[in-house]
Amino acid sequence: MLVYPQLGTGAMTQFPVQKKRRLRTVLNAAADGSSIKLADPNGEYTEWSLAYAQLSDSEISTLEQFFTAAEGSLNGFTFLDPTSNLLAWSDHLDNAVWAPGPALTVTSGVADPAGGANAWHASNTGGGAQSIVQTIQAPAGYLYCFSAYVRSTSPSNVTMLLGSQRANGAVTTNWTRISVSAAGDPQGTSISFGLEFPAGAAVDVYGMQAEPQACPSAYKASTTGGVYQNARLRDDLLTATATGVNQHSCTVNIFYAKHL
Repeated sequence: MLVYPQLGTGAMTQFPVQKKRRLRTVLNAAADGSSIKLADPNGEYTEWSLAYAQLSDSEISTLEQFFTAAEGSLNGFTFLDPTSNLLAWSDHLDNAVWAPGPALTVTSGVADPAGGANAWHASNTGGGAQSIVQTIQAPAGYLYCFSAYVRSTSPSNVTMLLGSQRANGAVTTNWTRISVSAAGDPQGTSISFGLEFPAGAAVDVYGMQAEPQACPSAYKASTTGGVYQNARLRDDLLTATATGVNQHSCTVNIFYAKHL
């Protein structure tokens, strides 16, 4: 499937970006005047308006080629929401989307740095390193940033996992946000994110987040994640304006209807 392109910086868009999300409620009106209302999850509709300025010749050419490949609004494509956490159930490490190692125990209800109790205590009781990872269906060759908050009763280290890339993350006695940015296999159609804990480690974890950009933004708790597999262009025409030498501006409108 087609994938919406990143800019030369690795970002998906520029500011300002607008996102609208509409939900649908089904209303059943009875003959006696009463009514029953039920949420209709399949009626969800999300729309993004991405405004670009000072795009290079190469960047506007990439967008034009993408429009041609998508044939305007005809064909669906994978869109990585630049305003969301790509990971699903980020505050629920016991959800099935997470794959923990056999000797790794995660316990909920730990006080988090945002003032809630959504952090988790990860304990590795095994004799070797244990990890917890989530795999998303997204192009592995894109630039991603993976971040998490960690702390422990004694200073230690964890390994951050981003595809096949590994990076050391220092754990202190205070909440610290660690992050890594990298691209994976250019031919891969999925990519994994997670943390690896050394043998005997006991670490509090909060706010694991993956984003299609070079640096982390403010943490956004997620349930469904920010990967949209059948998004579409709203318009059949891309209008670009040359504002200078090697500079172009345009606006791209994208929508995702869950029922399509």
